[in-house]
Amino acid sequence: MTRPIKCRKVTAEPRAYYFKPRAVPLCELEEVTLQLDELQALEHADVKRGDQASGAAAMKVSRQTFGNILASARRKLADAVVHGKAVKIEGGPVELRRPPGKGEHK
Repeated sequence: MTRPIKCRKVTAEPRAYYFKPRAVPLCELEEVTLQLDELQALEHADVKRGDQASGAAAMKVSRQTFGNILASARRKLADAVVHGKAVKIEGGPVELRRPPGKGEHK
């Protein structure tokens, strides 16, 4: 019996939920789905240049799990770019948390 997947804490909300190759109709493309926790891991490791320990702490997962999430995200993006697939960003075992100060009314 497998362990249940723990809910990951994410703050990264995509500005766009779809990316596709130019001049190819979406109906002709295969899709790769990037989950929100994978997007968060990419942002932390590759955009902010953080280490796995701080990324894991921010997402409330182990370093091993963070590394697995990051590897999965990189594989999916590489597949999409190399094979000309669309990337859809959605879902996953996540709890969306707003960073402090965002979305609060004063």
